[in-house]
Amino acid sequence: MKPVKKLAIVKEDSWLEPYNEEIHARYERFKAALAEIEEVEGSLKYFAEGHLYYGVNFHPVRNGWVYREWAPEADQLFLTGDFNGWSRDSHKLKKDKRGDWEIFLPYEDYKASFVHGSKIKVHIHAKNGAIDRIPAYITRVIQDPESHDFAGQLWFPEKAFEWTDQKFKPGKSHEQLFIYECHVGMAQEKLGVGTYLEFAEEVLPRIHRGGYNAIQLMAVMEHPYYGSFGYHVSNFFCSSSRFGTPEDLKYLVNKAHEMGIMVIMDIVHSHAVKNLLEGLNEFDGSEDQYFHAGGRGYHELWDSKLFNYGKWEVKKFLLSNVRYWLEEFHFDGYRFDGVTSMLYFHHGLTDFDHGDKYFLEGVDWDAVTYLQLANTLIHQMKPKAVSIAEEVSGMPGLCRKPEEGGIGFDYRLGMGIPDFWIKTLKHKPDEHWDLFDMWHEMTNRPKTEKTIAYAESHDQALVGDKSIAFWLMDKEMYFNMQVEDQNLVVDRGIALHKMIRLFTISLGGEGYLNFIGNEFGHPEWVDFPREGNDWSYQYARRQWSLVDNKKLRYQYLDNWDKAMIKTIKEHEVMLDSNTQQIHLDPENKTIVFTRGGLIFLFNFSIATSIFGFTFQSHKAGSFRIILNSERKQFGGFDRVDDSITYPTDEDQNIKVYLPNRTALVMRWEG
Repeated sequence: MKPVKKLAIVKEDSWLEPYNEEIHARYERFKAALAEIEEVEGSLKYFAEGHLYYGVNFHPVRNGWVYREWAPEADQLFLTGDFNGWSRDSHKLKKDKRGDWEIFLPYEDYKASFVHGSKIKVHIHAKNGAIDRIPAYITRVIQDPESHDFAGQLWFPEKAFEWTDQKFKPGKSHEQLFIYECHVGMAQEKLGVGTYLEFAEEVLPRIHRGGYNAIQLMAVMEHPYYGSFGYHVSNFFCSSSRFGTPEDLKYLVNKAHEMGIMVIMDIVHSHAVKNLLEGLNEFDGSEDQYFHAGGRGYHELWDSKLFNYGKWEVKKFLLSNVRYWLEEFHFDGYRFDGVTSMLYFHHGLTDFDHGDKYFLEGVDWDAVTYLQLANTLIHQMKPKAVSIAEEVSGMPGLCRKPEEGGIGFDYRLGMGIPDFWIKTLKHKPDEHWDLFDMWHEMTNRPKTEKTIAYAESHDQALVGDKSIAFWLMDKEMYFNMQVEDQNLVVDRGIALHKMIRLFTISLGGEGYLNFIGNEFGHPEWVDFPREGNDWSYQYARRQWSLVDNKKLRYQYLDNWDKAMIKTIKEHEVMLDSNTQQIHLDPENKTIVFTRGGLIFLFNFSIATSIFGFTFQSHKAGSFRIILNSERKQFGGFDRVDDSITYPTDEDQNIKVYLPNRTALVMRWEG
């Protein structure tokens, strides 16, 4: 038998050699799936135009609207809505051999009734009964404020949105991603739901001033339950109407592009809401139209439905969804939610302690192929678009091209890093922090795949957990955050908050992410309105007044975040793959390393400040401190003089005062 060719990831990593056949097989499956799509539909891009065929579209040649729906197991479909007085039997669709249903509405007959803003549904007769459903490819859904019933809405604005972002092209300035993860609804300080326009006008300028060059928008796709954080999607082609109109979202994206900020969307293709009235579940009366039947089609922990990625029509639906958001709303890429759940039949609920777990045990090859196709499409549509995987197993090749043996993502989220920090804060007193563990956690990642590092995201801030600031300072944040207050708990919290972030961004990856408000230590947790909190918005908002108030210490953390990002960005630290540890003292809790030509010094000791702290530099000459967590503007005590230069001696040693709970960054001056 002819030996199987080794792809790049196997050539580069000998431990993958036992799985060479499996890695090669996933590439062959991808090629076969792509070849089939190209043979049948001409190209992957054309295949991903399902939204231009299904749903409601105006046909210029026939001069009217065509509504199509894929529902092979349904007995009969009727279009109903405001235009026909909600008749359930007057507008009957016809079915073809493929299971597609269609109705044509001539413009001259319906120009006065089938209009922008009017509501529609599709009435479906199937084995699960006669039910009013929302069209699968609908692009706008609204909720009745009194009945709370959702309905599709025709969206034909007279004037198309005028984009002014033609000159925006992600380039060298975006090679280092500084991502601001945010949720439009909870971005305002008011006790209520924020809007796309409010976000564009009030929050985007803050993000821009902070130095972030990308935003990651959560909860864009329509979801019936606000408290799901946007992860129980019902209508995949709809921007959530609770935040405004599609044009409002386009305005937000356009505004971000004017500021040089990429807009990345949380895309949820890992599961879907199980609701019948709002979502896709049992749409044509069958259990397995869009989803797997039985237990394989249900995620018990998430209480949601799971797609059948091997089905032609499901791939068309999801890949069209990928194309739609890139084209219609000018998004610059995606953060794919729940990739681990997609990749494995067990959804990642196992220990990945052996290579077999990645290639031989419970891998959903259809999902792997789908993700390869999705990433290929993204980069065909927008070569500079960014694709990020929320993936915790460490699947080899996740962020390598399919032809190299990979799945095609650009970045993976470093999900172990925030878990590490939270566990450390919860279970270890400061004096027991292990610098070897800290170094290992930050640097133990695939060398040929890119990681987004972060100390915390929305996951760590959800009710039931706490933000890092709240773990550090807890109730003291309510009473001792005045500038003139003297409080040891708050002093410690501010110091460690800064150090944890700098340690993470300088070591943990090739990109960085921060969750909205956490840059200034936003207190408490995130909790959306629900029955258990009497439908309160108290914790589903961001209190910007805290950081704006110059009498409070939140400003210090915000100042630090701005200075930290500026330093990392200007010196292209995250582009440097050559990180070198030059000092580690577990007893004194000090560590020194170089990256991006800079020297990073940390003293995590609870009490030991070191006069004449000596370490051997990576090069001879004079050095200057360019970032100093001890400065008063960052909430420190000005114990380090950063106005002087620090020369090396004949042995290339540098001596500096390194106080406890302090981080310094030094630059070679010549």
